[in-house]
Amino acid sequence: MPKNLEATVDIIAPPERVWAVVADPKRIPEFSPQCVRMQPLGAVKRGTWTVNLNRDGWKYWPTTARIVTFEPNREFAFKVTENRSTWRFTLEPTANGTRLTQTRDTSDGTTAFSRTAINAVLGGAESFDVKLVDGMRQTLAGIKAAVETPA
Repeated sequence: MPKNLEATVDIIAPPERVWAVVADPKRIPEFSPQCVRMQPLGAVKRGTWTVNLNRDGWKYWPTTARIVTFEPNREFAFKVTENRSTWRFTLEPTANGTRLTQTRDTSDGTTAFSRTAINAVLGGAESFDVKLVDGMRQTLAGIKAAVETPA
């Protein structure tokens, strides 16, 4: 049974400032150690497709995704076509700003191709999950630093 992965960070900034960064797919590569490029095909909204390039060390692979949730200042999510995973950023107001949670949801399962590739090329599911959670923490730390730094 696939498991969901999650990381959370508290940011000292209102949800609107966090949303401005999180809901811009072109900015994801600034923060993610795995995402090299995320290019939306049109205006960013629910239903928009993106073309992406990912990496793990010297290994690169392309993916496509569709934005499945676009709720300003609350939630931004996209579903990757090749493996059926949904990547979600959830924003929750706090007394001091915003709690930002990133989730990789695989409750729909993943594709046989994805499982085979992870096992054959990316070190196996357990090792890959550890890398993904570490990458999520790095991503959130980068977003936090970008949003909390004065312009």
